[in-house]
Amino acid sequence: PRPPPAIRVRPLTCTETQRGDRRVVHSLGDSTVHVSAARHDATFGFSAVFDAGASQEAVFEGSGMRQLVELAIDGFSCTVFAFGQTGSGKTYTLMGPLAQSETPPAAPGLLGLMQRSFACLLEQSRSRGSDLALSASYLEIYNEQVRDLLSPGPPCTLPLRWSKTRGFYVENQLSVDFESLEAIADLLLQGSQRRRTSAHALNRHSSRSHALLTIHVRSRAGGQSITPSTRVPQPSACPSKQGTLCFVDLAGSERVKETGSSGELFVEANNINRSLLALGHCISLLAKPRGKRTHIPYRDSKLTRLLARSLGGSGITLMVACISPSSRCLSETLSTLHYASRARRVTTRP
Repeated sequence: PRPPPAIRVRPLTCTETQRGDRRVVHSLGDSTVHVSAARHDATFGFSAVFDAGASQEAVFEGSGMRQLVELAIDGFSCTVFAFGQTGSGKTYTLMGPLAQSETPPAAPGLLGLMQRSFACLLEQSRSRGSDLALSASYLEIYNEQVRDLLSPGPPCTLPLRWSKTRGFYVENQLSVDFESLEAIADLLLQGSQRRRTSAHALNRHSSRSHALLTIHVRSRAGGQSITPSTRVPQPSACPSKQGTLCFVDLAGSERVKETGSSGELFVEANNINRSLLALGHCISLLAKPRGKRTHIPYRDSKLTRLLARSLGGSGITLMVACISPSSRCLSETLSTLHYASRARRVTTRP
């Protein structure tokens, strides 16, 4: 199938409103986005478009995220990744306003795709009566180094390997079992607090790394059967299934001139942009018809290596492209929309 890119347009910020930025992006209400500015007048069509007033629940239900959770339980490899300029709302869409340990938890209505998917996953496992085993791993790619966010102590760098049977994988990555919503929420909070973030001119909490949280779902297709006389679970003869649900929060693309980055921030920005460029190059090549494709350069970055199966292999992938409606961000917004348009043409074989 083709991945269904969804577009989310965030509201204008107070800073943008105060300095007089114009709103140049409008949702036309029929899954299309219209960009209207000097020398730019373009309309883009997508699977779903969420404007500034869309709730977190509307994004979850309208993007197909619930179906992705069900497919992961059925044994498929599923991925959702948020893409866009720095400060465009990627982390908020995935996680909501992630509470710190000393602050009260976020209101339920503000929870992002991750928390809603966790709740859906646990609800499905209970309603199906299947024998599900759930575990989570969480890593970040910072300055082209893969670091485990769940292992105790300072984040340690892990080697990225390749094998014929597994493809690209991270060696010695910690995977933690969980059985409740509270347990996986704690793992998400623990890992997110260790992730590299910094402040710059466009974003007070800019992600300086790409983060990948993977939920591993192991189940028996038929679960267990209960005999009425003994009430003892009998093992099912059905084969076991192993699915994954991977959430990818990409660091935002940024122009150093706009962010004012220097020193370490400048190095981070260059590494972020280089890996996003490699991702865009892979998507452009994958968008071509299969007969006209050349070699797909997954090895150009750690990010594309880890996303190889999701992008053009045996996975099912949802892309949520986040954009700003501000006239000041026009060039980055157009770039994101073109990026998502190319992603629409990519097909996978799950």
